[in-house]
Amino acid sequence: MPDRTKSVPSTEFAPEGSWVKSSYSDQGGGNCVEVADVTRTHTVAIRDSKIPDGAALLFTPGAFAGFIAGVQAL
Repeated sequence: MPDRTKSVPSTEFAPEGSWVKSSYSDQGGGNCVEVADVTRTHTVAIRDSKIPDGAALLFTPGAFAGFIAGVQAL
């Protein structure tokens, strides 16, 4: 079983060129979220664009759709 207690840099999941900034991100450099489609692992990754070497959240495509639906309902 993988050790899920350690933070893994987002660049280990997707190279820098594959991250796309959300169109809803703050253009002033504040609240910025980036998303990457990690095809090889069938996941969607989300990270804070201000911390590109930081950790990423990983979702299955179905869980990501549920996450987006929940955010839109706010």
